[in-house]
Amino acid sequence: MMQSTLLRRIAPTLTRRALSSNAAEASSVMTLNFNLPHETIYNGATVSQVIVPGAAGEYGVTADHVPVVAQLKAGVLQIMHESAGEPEKYFVPGGFSITHDNSVTDISCPEAVKVDDIDPAAVSSNFEAARNAYTAAEAGSAAQAEAMVDMEVYRSMGSAVGINLS
Repeated sequence: MMQSTLLRRIAPTLTRRALSSNAAEASSVMTLNFNLPHETIYNGATVSQVIVPGAAGEYGVTADHVPVVAQLKAGVLQIMHESAGEPEKYFVPGGFSITHDNSVTDISCPEAVKVDDIDPAAVSSNFEAARNAYTAAEAGSAAQAEAMVDMEVYRSMGSAVGINLS
């Protein structure tokens, strides 16, 4: 019973993809929309792949990817452009990714910074400040929880630039 329900749900998508007149084109490119509250980084950009730091694990999205909604964790979002070369890398503190069945992926984050623009010394200093705030805060307080979140974000940011913060 469950298999037939699943088949009924996915059959239209599979049929549409199999009968697509642009199957060769659709299998190589996808559209990316990457937005912050104060800035649009990409709007309708054609890319070959995006590697997303999902809360349940890192995963890659290419054209014709199955639809998925994912919460992002602090980490590196990688964008592979059609012209190959090195991926464009952004550090994101979290957010959401929505991949639609038409090879469009929407990514929304509260902030993003190019990994190349991150100062490792500032990350290390801010991590230490967050650790001190955590230690100084009352156990179980909101201040301690905020400091713990800050520590995790700076730890992830440090990892993005090749430093190990413990």
